[in-house]
Order: sequence, then structure tokens, then C-alpha cells
Amino acid sequence: MAVKTLRSINGNQIVFTLSNIEDLIYGVSFDPSSGSGRIVTNISLIDSEDVDNILPIFRDVMLSGLTVSPLVKMLSSGESVNDFIIPNGKYGIATVCSITVDGILLKHGIPVKPRFGGLVEVKDGNPVRFTDLVRYDSTTIDPLEILMSQSLTSVSDMLTIGSGKILANLREITMNARDRVEEILDDMVSVGFSGILEVGEPNTDVLGVSVERDHFGVVVAGGTNPMAVAQEQGFRIDTHAMSSLMDVGDMVPIDQLV
Repeated sequence: MAVKTLRSINGNQIVFTLSNIEDLIYGVSFDPSSGSGRIVTNISLIDSEDVDNILPIFRDVMLSGLTVSPLVKMLSSGESVNDFIIPNGKYGIATVCSITVDGILLKHGIPVKPRFGGLVEVKDGNPVRFTDLVRYDSTTIDPLEILMSQSLTSVSDMLTIGSGKILANLREITMNARDRVEEILDDMVSVGFSGILEVGEPNTDVLGVSVERDHFGVVVAGGTNPMAVAQEQGFRIDTHAMSSLMDVGDMVPIDQLV
């Protein structure tokens, strides 16, 4: 197993993203059969005056299937989620993080290895290949946040012409669990989850990326694709990926807000 913590030059512990992921997925308790439990959320901060413009963007991206869920929770200035407080003059938008998928699989007894966050090239509505990858065990910042900060996405183009670069992530799962994984993913889709871009074959590259022997890859659209579109359209947005656990009962479908 890769070492997940180091010491910086001033002696402070450096915690890699993979360690945070592992902590969060163990806390996921969402059950597709009951529609209840905790999920992992991203929290995005937007200027209060932009909320009426940004919510329709989020809705369009979510309903297109480029996120794992259309559920959101609006947070006003002064509200808090765990230790995270929404600043004055801001709204917070909590959305479902894609590593919720990993947590649901783990809850069903299937160990998952989150590998990469990256950009997937889409042509005519079909995912083709990863063009950029960042390993979860090699960074202290969420890979999708890194790629967003470099303005490398073109999710808006994907929505309008069917081709572009979207945020996604890859996890590996032992090949013996493949049939069960497909059953669980189907159960998730039946209760409104989406964003499963590719379920690979055992010992076979998935979207151009090799997987460990006796494993297969699952590629899921990043929960931060709505934020990427808002950024592409010139809005200021501060995204905190993999921010916290939240009870899904506290969230509502975005089309109830827009």
C-alpha cells in the first residue's frame, strides 16, 4: 500500500487525497433500496448575486447525466456543514460527489481502489479516452479541482455540440465482483443516479488507461462538472470537492429550485 502521509519541511503532516477519500467512503451509508442514508458532498461557494444565473447551469448539467445525482442543498451565509461555514455575501451549493459510488459499493462488501481523477474526451456523445490524469495517492489537492483550476475543461461544448472534455474519475475493482457491481450500479440508476461513463472488462484498458491484473475499471463523471461549466461561462466559483458527509434526506432535486 502506498504511504499516504509525509512530513513537510516545517514538520506538519501532509495528507494525500486518497486518505481523505478512504475516510469519506467508509462514512457513506446510502441505500438505493430505501433511498436514505449519508452521501459525500462537494460544496461550491458562489456570489449571492449570481445564484439565479448559476442554478440553471447546474440544472442543465445534472439533467444531462454528467454528474452522479441531481440532488442539491442550498446553504445561506452563516450556515455551516460540519466545520465549514458559508461566508457573508455567498451561497453554498452542496452537490453529490462521485466517490459516493465507491462508498455504496463498499457498503455492499465490494472493495474499491480509487485511482485517478482526470479529463475524458467525448466525441458525439461517446466517451473516447482520458487525456489527462492525476493520481489520488500522489496529490494533496483533489485532481478534479486541479484540472478545473487550469481551465482545461470544455463541458459547455459537450452540452451544446456533444463533444468536449469533461471531468471524470477511475476506480479499480476485483474482477470477481463485476456482475455484482453491475447489479448495484443498475439499482443506483433506478433511483436517479447517473454518470456511469464506462464499466470495463477484466484485464482490459478502460478509456485508454490500463488496470491492475485481475481487476476492471469503472469510470464515473465528476460531480464537479456543473462547477466547471459555471467557470467556463465566466462566473466566479470556489469549489471544495469531497467536502463532507450529508444525509440525503436534507437534499432536493435541483429542478425543484429552478
